[in-house]
Amino acid sequence: MTDTPVRILIVEDDPGISASLQRGLTRAGYDASAVSTAAEALAAGPSDVVLLDLGLPDADGTELCGTLRRRSDSAILVITARGEEPDRVAALDAGADDYIVKPFGFAELMARIRAVLRRSRLTETHLLRHGSLTIDTRTRRVTSGGAEVSLTPTEFDILECLATDPGRVVSRQEILERVWNTHWYGPTRVLDVHIAALRRKLGDPSAIQTVYARGFRLGDPG
Repeated sequence: MTDTPVRILIVEDDPGISASLQRGLTRAGYDASAVSTAAEALAAGPSDVVLLDLGLPDADGTELCGTLRRRSDSAILVITARGEEPDRVAALDAGADDYIVKPFGFAELMARIRAVLRRSRLTETHLLRHGSLTIDTRTRRVTSGGAEVSLTPTEFDILECLATDPGRVVSRQEILERVWNTHWYGPTRVLDVHIAALRRKLGDPSAIQTVYARGFRLGDPG
């Protein structure tokens, strides 16, 4: 995988919704761009994720979904006011990876984006790479500069969480929920202990950066 931010294309004809999504995704560390028509979506450059509204002014959104699926391997997440089962089935059959009905919460959208990214990337390869760091999610082996790094299961899970999208800041709460369980009520300082151990084992204090009041992310590759 590359070390550049995940590219997200928003295909939405409502300017208010489009601007709000682009602003929120950009703040979250994604490279977000927006178009308002099917024609613009087809002319846009490559993206990792497409957020596709079905109610477009110049084409049927479900047909566009099928065209995008045939043309690329981008993850497609339909976001639409159409909540009936036939609409969901048609979009998923056309190649959508997920389907979310308006109105929706931004936190839920972010979780669904992370989920489709995990599925698409782990389908392509079991290897996550960031500079000299390689993480094999199938064998759960980690190498740094070609040398194997011995990690505990928890340390591996934290590193995998960060490496899935290395340009993004991952909050403490998200790491706790993904690595331990979805309802973590213990002290959050336990995470700092594991982060310190990871930095020590990776042999570089800057391998994992602390972003004040936000969380952690992988450091820039050397």
